Amino acid sequence: MTNERERTSPRLPPRWFIRLAWSVHRGLYRVTRGRVGLWRARSRRWGALRLTTTGRRTGRRRSVFVGYFEDGPHLVTLAMNGWGAAEPAWWLNLQAHPDAEVEVADGPRRVTARAAAGDERARLWARWREIDANLDAYAALRPYETTVVILQPRIEPER
Repeated sequence: MTNERERTSPRLPPRWFIRLAWSVHRGLYRVTRGRVGLWRARSRRWGALRLTTTGRRTGRRRSVFVGYFEDGPHLVTLAMNGWGAAEPAWWLNLQAHPDAEVEVADGPRRVTARAAAGDERARLWARWREIDANLDAYAALRPYETTVVILQPRIEPER
């Protein structure tokens, strides 16, 4: 007989499949010169954006696709690595260099990243839960709390 956790715990695809899906997504974006691979977030559906960070060790630009939703002028994503245990490299990069660039379906934006905390995190997590009913079950697969990342419009200094 299976226990309650085994019955309610979501099953993730094998890690090789998740990595293959990421590679295919990047390939489609590259081959179509950005016409395929980005989509806008809707009220009950997350969107996809391309996030470009500065590598914390190399200083080189690194790009990745992540899911997001909009919260006013902010874009909100989760620092998860295919729900694996490790922190995603892009989040480690943003902690070292918070200024980044995103490309969404309607064009590029310059942003500054920060982690949501307290009531703000709880509110944004609840919003993600409206989009993905399995969010809490997936998050329970990780050994620590998943960071909710806010990408806010960058304020450029006046010249």
